[in-house]
Amino acid sequence: MLIVSCLALATVVAAVASLNVAIPSIAQQTHATQTQLSWIIDAYALVFAALLLPGGAIGDRFGRRRALLVGLTIFGAGSAAAMTVTDPGWLIAMRAVLGVGAALVMPATLATVTSSFAKDDQQRAVGTWAGVAGASAILGLLTSGVLLEMWSWRAVFGLNVVLAVLAIAATRRVIHETVAPAGGRVDVGGALITVAGLGLLVYSVIEAPTEGWRSGRTLLGIGGGLVVLVGFVLWERGHAHPMLDPRLFRNRAFSAAAVTITVQFLAFFGFIFLALQYFQLVRKDSPLMAAVSLLPLPLAMMPCARGIAPRLVKRAGRPRICTVGLTLMAAGLLVLGELDPSSSYWLVVAGLVPFGAGMGLAMTPATSTITNALPDSQQGIGSAVNDLARELGGALGIAVLASIMQSAYRSHLRLTGVPSGLVEQIRSSPGVGMHVGGDVASRAAVAFTDGMQLALRCGAAIAFVGAAAIVVLLHGSATEETRGARARSKPVVTR
Repeated sequence: MLIVSCLALATVVAAVASLNVAIPSIAQQTHATQTQLSWIIDAYALVFAALLLPGGAIGDRFGRRRALLVGLTIFGAGSAAAMTVTDPGWLIAMRAVLGVGAALVMPATLATVTSSFAKDDQQRAVGTWAGVAGASAILGLLTSGVLLEMWSWRAVFGLNVVLAVLAIAATRRVIHETVAPAGGRVDVGGALITVAGLGLLVYSVIEAPTEGWRSGRTLLGIGGGLVVLVGFVLWERGHAHPMLDPRLFRNRAFSAAAVTITVQFLAFFGFIFLALQYFQLVRKDSPLMAAVSLLPLPLAMMPCARGIAPRLVKRAGRPRICTVGLTLMAAGLLVLGELDPSSSYWLVVAGLVPFGAGMGLAMTPATSTITNALPDSQQGIGSAVNDLARELGGALGIAVLASIMQSAYRSHLRLTGVPSGLVEQIRSSPGVGMHVGGDVASRAAVAFTDGMQLALRCGAAIAFVGAAAIVVLLHGSATEETRGARARSKPVVTR
């Protein structure tokens, strides 16, 4: 059951990042503009994040196995359709369809795990799930790199179809249905409000690097999204059967765990976005080599998430291990923030290992804390909160760290003697500058790494602040197990 749940999880998580390495091929074959290329990547994340809470509630209400099968079917069908399109607009639409399927699948996988394992085995099972959730993004890049070496970008969607079919067959054979006990009516109003609020917020964050963080459109969008989410809180507080009870966030351990997940994936996705450009533009690696270069990260993450973190939690408690994990991630980012055009790969490894180990240590206890705060009847919602923190963190990480890098790149770039027609193109895109060749390419590479160094150091600072926030949130409280644990009813199991 754990293997099948992780297969379904890896199928949808790998799709978050797998197309990044295929962007040059897609641009060449579909003639997509830069804005369209951005939305080919971001449409999936936007729809995925906006629908996670309703997706988790649907699984709780109608069955997690059923949600898995429906979600995987939508994901596979959307991927099959994406293989046939030639218009970038349709490709964006198909990526959005994939996001709908993923929003049903991801919460159902963790809810199935937490509802099926005995208490003694649950921590290790959640650790395995968390490790797969973190490592699948890089493994998606790796497999996409292999496929691009042999075929075209369409093969990336073909792999999605194969994985979805395998996961559907395995789910039908292995996973038994778990549903929440019958409750009140479905909170349709809460679902619609959260989709609107999260959709507007994530859209505005994704567009912020293009529009500018201080532009009226960005500020209005982020402010509007936050206002809608405040409305969601007020709605849920007055609802007899809320989709997500906002009073859960009074539980300090629950809030600290959500902060941990958000900060982790802010640092993780922000780093991956910059690192792929560093390897391919500055070091001139192929897409496959760029993905292979990142392998020390999941190799350090997986054993920490599955084996080491659960053992350390028994000795020191979840909050301390989350704090240690974020601190290790910050240390890894500080090391990676020393990279320049001539750096040895061993410096990359020296940063990736503590970064990956820190992720593994922090993810497992944070995920367990979120799911332990809710009864079995709401495990889908608990998983959705965990996944939503991850997606929001990822969107923020790419937007914030990319903006910092781009700003520093432009300020450090020296383009004396360059034709005026090329200046703005080079200032707007490091890739253009490094493809010009000669001295201009060298100056663009130095300016890019200067910007990357600053961005990664800011990412390290955010991770340190996140670790400090956990200490403050849990200062003077009892252990999170005694403060955060709630009565957990047995799941209703049907065959």
